[in-house]
Amino acid sequence: MAPAMGLKRTAAAAAVQTVTLPAPDARVAVREAVRVAVREAEAQAPARVAPTAAPAAAVDGVLCLEEVDGRRWSYVVDAGGAAVKAKGRASVGASFKAVPLQSPLPPVEEIMSFIRSYVVPEGFPHSVTPSYVPYMSWRALKHFFGGAMGVFTTRTLLNSVGVSQSRATSGAVAINWILKDGAGRVGKMLFARQGKKFDYDLKQLRFSGDLLMELGAGIELATAAFPHLFLPMACIANVVKNVAAVTSTSTRTPIYKAYAKGENIGDVTAKGESVGNIADLLGTGLSILISKSNPSLVTSFAFLSCGYLFSSYHEVRSVVLNTLNRARFTVAVDSFIKTGYIPTLKDGNSQETIFNPPWRHEPVAIGSRFGEAFQEPASFVAIKPLFEDERYIVTYNPTKDKVYALLKDQAKPDDILKAAFHAHVLLHFINASHANLNARKRMNSNRSYQHNPLNMDFLPHIEESCKIVMSSYGVFKKKAREQGWIMSESLLNPGRARLCGVVPQ
Repeated sequence: MAPAMGLKRTAAAAAVQTVTLPAPDARVAVREAVRVAVREAEAQAPARVAPTAAPAAAVDGVLCLEEVDGRRWSYVVDAGGAAVKAKGRASVGASFKAVPLQSPLPPVEEIMSFIRSYVVPEGFPHSVTPSYVPYMSWRALKHFFGGAMGVFTTRTLLNSVGVSQSRATSGAVAINWILKDGAGRVGKMLFARQGKKFDYDLKQLRFSGDLLMELGAGIELATAAFPHLFLPMACIANVVKNVAAVTSTSTRTPIYKAYAKGENIGDVTAKGESVGNIADLLGTGLSILISKSNPSLVTSFAFLSCGYLFSSYHEVRSVVLNTLNRARFTVAVDSFIKTGYIPTLKDGNSQETIFNPPWRHEPVAIGSRFGEAFQEPASFVAIKPLFEDERYIVTYNPTKDKVYALLKDQAKPDDILKAAFHAHVLLHFINASHANLNARKRMNSNRSYQHNPLNMDFLPHIEESCKIVMSSYGVFKKKAREQGWIMSESLLNPGRARLCGVVPQ
């Protein structure tokens, strides 16, 4: 049976081959049919054959035009060398050359074009926002002063370690230097845990970091007066400067992102760092030349430090962000309450407070604990019904002179934004009440006033603020969006405390 089956399969295969391979006469007929069809198509559409004359024109004229960065070139067939005309067509061995259509740029413009390729993003100025130029100008000036100061601090440190270790081996000096750098890395690692705070108060932390950088430089210069304390002073200075470096690195990307109009954040970042490095090198070179004349360290440090901080302050102020942190939110709400208008992005950023010392009194607290906001249970019981339909509670603690916004456990980003808005509205009423009270005191000094006010005493102001917020919060959000402010998310940095069991149904 097996041989028979094999014969059947062979016969079937032969049959398939006979079907798929046409006879020689059939193939000839197909080729002739195709040729006839092509000739008929060429006869019916002569206009399509006309472009065959293009190669002849290309020999005598232009192959194509090209534009690069606003300058144009034409590519033509080279008449010499291997270029050969044959029946109106360029030979295979023909070559071409690029002919500029503009006159060559002057050497100065060539140099400026080369520099621009390193210091500005492609497509400048249309690829970045308008505030990019002032920011980079102040940044370059800051790095110039920073590079100049680095020469004096490094020279002072080297002199100090040499004096303090005059009888020690070079290995001991190296160990001191390594310990100094190691302390700085530890400080950088510990400070990096601040994390999200770099987003909440970007400008404030950026300027504070530059203040710390100058403080570290001052400590380094002080080692010249106390060379025997080189190691502890150098360690402290390096910790401070590394903390400043973390701040600068963490805030750099959000700032560059604010300037990039499209998907060019990498280009903006690269060119921004290039500008900083160039300015740093120029400052370093100038400082080396000045240091040869042995100027006064105190005078040099004072001048360079003032220039550095002045540039840093204006650099930070020139940044325009469209998010609302506490400082920009305060500017926006205050303007809305007083005038009914929301400031533009540029105006809101320019009015933002850059330097917030730790001892500064903050009149509004968001997400605080219950014990900080209320003095007695009766106040909470009286105020709670006013916020049954909200995911927050706002009150005023007169003993601490602060408005508190307590968040409920289901508060969402918009609830946090509304709670902050309500807190500023209540603060406006409180300030007006204090102004009237002080005026009455001045008019009638014999009248007695309550010296220990309670939360309950300000219940009328809280009730009035609830009515104002109910009718004006939607208008505030709408006008803020029209000015370009992002209202979907905020950077108000609320506390982590949440009230449980009082969420509206």
